Amino acid sequence: MFEGFQVHDIPTNGTTLRCRVAGRGPALLLLHGHPQSHVMWHRVAPALTAHFTVICADLRGYGDSKRHAADTDHVAHTKRTMAADLVGLMAHFGFETFRIAAHDRGARVAHRLALDYPNHVSQLLFLGIAPTLAMYEQTSDAFARAYWHWFFLIQPAPLPERLIEADPVAYIRDVMGRRHAGLAAFAPEAWAEYARCIALPGTATAICEDYCASATTDLVHDRADRLAGNSIRAPLRVLWGSQGAVGRCFDVLPLWQSVATDVSGRSLDCGHYIAEESPEALLEEMVAFFQTH
Repeated sequence: MFEGFQVHDIPTNGTTLRCRVAGRGPALLLLHGHPQSHVMWHRVAPALTAHFTVICADLRGYGDSKRHAADTDHVAHTKRTMAADLVGLMAHFGFETFRIAAHDRGARVAHRLALDYPNHVSQLLFLGIAPTLAMYEQTSDAFARAYWHWFFLIQPAPLPERLIEADPVAYIRDVMGRRHAGLAAFAPEAWAEYARCIALPGTATAICEDYCASATTDLVHDRADRLAGNSIRAPLRVLWGSQGAVGRCFDVLPLWQSVATDVSGRSLDCGHYIAEESPEALLEEMVAFFQTH
């Protein structure tokens, strides 16, 4: 799926991140969402290497990156901690400034990275999310039913961990397969990777800690930024699926315009998993955006 890419395991910020790297030119960091890995970019990343040095990374706790234990305030899995991981990763490859395209959880990490390290980010493209704080503050019945896993994963341990570990593949089948395109959106090779990684020891804890952090400490950081008037300064392009829950439940573009200074975006005719459901349209968007700023 990633012909020509080299696999690396990079120590950074007290963790180790798995990534694949290929291409030449300006750096473009690709980040995945839950419950996936960098493999979600397999239909897009190879074509991008004609324009960029492409780094596809697994977030800590996902894919083949290192797992970490739970802690009281979920500090090891805050988006602030994960952002620091990635700044170190990019520095390892010699990139102080870089572009980011990120989906789902990865886009939440990229949001924090752009706030905490504004001089490192030249452009951002987010897929399938509204700002985390806005989504919690504007949660509706429709959103809670569609994103049931947000509220399941933050239950006190060990309830969600135990249930996930009882049948990890059933968990991802329910999370991913209940959405617009069903499981047909995923190539067999990619699905096999998602199934393998969800069953690795420590994955359930890492996933739950990621979501617990988003519902607690991450919101403290987000509210502090709102109070201080901090916003994303880098040009931001936002895309979401017209058939996805985020677009149905939130007014996506105005929400990003409230926390960033240079925002554009639109919906695409697909569901949540844009890079796998609509790779051609996404690739066109990415090349146009990243080459015109």
